[in-house]
Amino acid sequence: MRLLKYISIFLIINFGALAIGSLLMDNGPQTNWYINLNQAPWTPVGWVFGVAWTTIMFCFSVYMAYLYKLKPTNMVIALFTIQFVFNVIWNYAFFNQHFIGIGFIIILLLTCIVATFTFLFKKEMGLKTILILPYLIWLCIATSLNGYILLNN
Repeated sequence: MRLLKYISIFLIINFGALAIGSLLMDNGPQTNWYINLNQAPWTPVGWVFGVAWTTIMFCFSVYMAYLYKLKPTNMVIALFTIQFVFNVIWNYAFFNQHFIGIGFIIILLLTCIVATFTFLFKKEMGLKTILILPYLIWLCIATSLNGYILLNN
């Protein structure tokens, strides 16, 4: 029962982060600024982002519930909080303020935080580590997209 409570809490927090990020991006992907950027040839079509982030946040919420149940430590909460902040502020920096370079730094740091979760807790989490892999893989793709825009605009 405690696991379901943790899953619910992390679902609310993670989907809340997506909602806040969406508000802060101010229709970023539909703006002329973004549309007219020289984007990477491997940039997915728009609907892929919604499907990806929904899947990622569901899996990450379950991962975090298991991890927090297993290791309810300050370090886990600190890493999660840092991840939350970077996830939200990237949207504002990149889409709202058009700070491509700062966005790139933020997404690199976010990728490092998620990689830290992945590898630091791999032994304790075992097979459940699979639940964080969609997030890490997507961040690698997103980082490459941001990097391409940084280098080609």
